[in-house]
Amino acid sequence: MTWTRHDYDDIRGTYVFDGKHAHGAYPLNKLLFSFNSATNREEFERDPAAYCDRYGVAGGFKDLVLKQDFLGMLRAGANIYYLAKMAVPRGTSVQDAGAQFQGITTREFQEKLLAQGHGLQERLAMRDSYWNG
Repeated sequence: MTWTRHDYDDIRGTYVFDGKHAHGAYPLNKLLFSFNSATNREEFERDPAAYCDRYGVAGGFKDLVLKQDFLGMLRAGANIYYLAKMAVPRGTSVQDAGAQFQGITTREFQEKLLAQGHGLQERLAMRDSYWNG
């Protein structure tokens, strides 16, 4: 299959959930989406390897799931919203995942967020209370 190149393809550390990245990760995303159900989360906890097999998650994808390597799954084509369905119920907060994605500690990530928020009220006031990042 031929994929169209995009400007974001060359941005280091950017993992856009598009057709190219998601194509081979369909079983992984199907498994992650299944965690909408508490029953499925419980089944996964009992036997993660068998649960991967049930959804056709194999090879390197299966290794990532079993290691709970959230950044690896993201790089492999996992949908970030589906990935949260695995991370959060296991005690990994969104900030924990963000820190892992950047290779820093959760505390460092939190400090980085706080620093980015410094002066936010003033920036909002200059834009008539509208913030677009």
